[in-house]
Amino acid sequence: MNSKNVLIVVDVYSPEISSTSHLMQELAEGLVKLGHKVTVVTAYPKTYLVDSLRGKDFQQIEVLNGVRVIRAKTLPLRKVNFIIRGISQLFLPILFYYQVRKNIREKIDVVINYCPPLPQAIVGQLVKKSYGSKFILNLQDIFPQNAIDLGILKNKLIIKFYEFLEAKVYQWADLITFNSKKGREFLIKNKNINPEKIIFLPNWVDVDGFDNDKLIDYRKEYGLDGKLVFLFGGIIGPAQGLDFLSEVARRVADLDDIRFLIVGDGTEKEKLVSKIKEYGLSNIILKDFIEKKYYPSLVSSFDVGIVALNSKNKTPFLPGKFLGYMAAGKPIFAFLNKESDGFELIEGARCGYAVLAGDVEAAEKAIRKFYEERNNLKEKAGNSFSYAKNNLDTKVILRKIEGLF
Repeated sequence: MNSKNVLIVVDVYSPEISSTSHLMQELAEGLVKLGHKVTVVTAYPKTYLVDSLRGKDFQQIEVLNGVRVIRAKTLPLRKVNFIIRGISQLFLPILFYYQVRKNIREKIDVVINYCPPLPQAIVGQLVKKSYGSKFILNLQDIFPQNAIDLGILKNKLIIKFYEFLEAKVYQWADLITFNSKKGREFLIKNKNINPEKIIFLPNWVDVDGFDNDKLIDYRKEYGLDGKLVFLFGGIIGPAQGLDFLSEVARRVADLDDIRFLIVGDGTEKEKLVSKIKEYGLSNIILKDFIEKKYYPSLVSSFDVGIVALNSKNKTPFLPGKFLGYMAAGKPIFAFLNKESDGFELIEGARCGYAVLAGDVEAAEKAIRKFYEERNNLKEKAGNSFSYAKNNLDTKVILRKIEGLF
């Protein structure tokens, strides 16, 4: 394929730590390796940073691994209340588009717009009109429905505004990609999207990036030798519902060899800390974010990956957390809303156990099952890796994305 000028619009990018940042960094750098010229417009790094980068000044324009990164200074977007976040997100398209017009003079062939946040997708339409670009909406969740389900959005006028904007965004996009088959069907049925316009596209992971000698043995670093460790690494927010994990941990506290390790940060962290203190739990361990380059070492150091979705979610959704665990060849324990595609993924890949979020008894049984099998998890681990290699590897998905250009 001829080289294309590609613009990626996303609110969080390296060096910030999140599944979104990692996903879009792998996309951007993968497209560069395929010969395309890639620019990312994103927010200035502020929140999800390792301690060594907090307070550091970042260049507003720089080239990282062949990708031109343009950073816009924005109002606070994360770890703030939902009113401030909503206002900040409404300003995003103005600030991002200003930076695009100021710094990009050449033609943009394709704009890939990550969503949510929903207002950010306005940038895709503005770039489409002014640069003649093809607008691909990379949809990761269904907003505002998810915010309504979680009780974040309650005001009817605000809901109507976002539903109007949602409909316009779906209309503006030339193509929509969604990482959930059930989600695609939901959008066709409930949002009247032309089936030919919306494409099922799994999220991707650089499987080769997990095939390396561990830089750090985090099991030793965290003093967890001899323990069966369940790892959750990422954002601790309302969509994850990790307070449920404290209920489960409470019920399996008799198993002295089990630890639940949570590495990350987010708006719900303090709530989780309060639960741990209230229950007097010693089997949940909290650690701060680590740099992305150490994430493969982190996942490789432990036994089972945790994927979490709040039971209040009502839309079909497949968390990106699956990707790193499977690439590292780890069995998975998931608690999910009943609409999630994660149940089918785990069953099809034969890589672990999934239960309904909120079903404490089922979750306890699954944990105890893992404990019984702790010395014989190789089959599930192998199945997990094989599925990632054959279906989710960046090289496989990038060719599909490139075919959309």
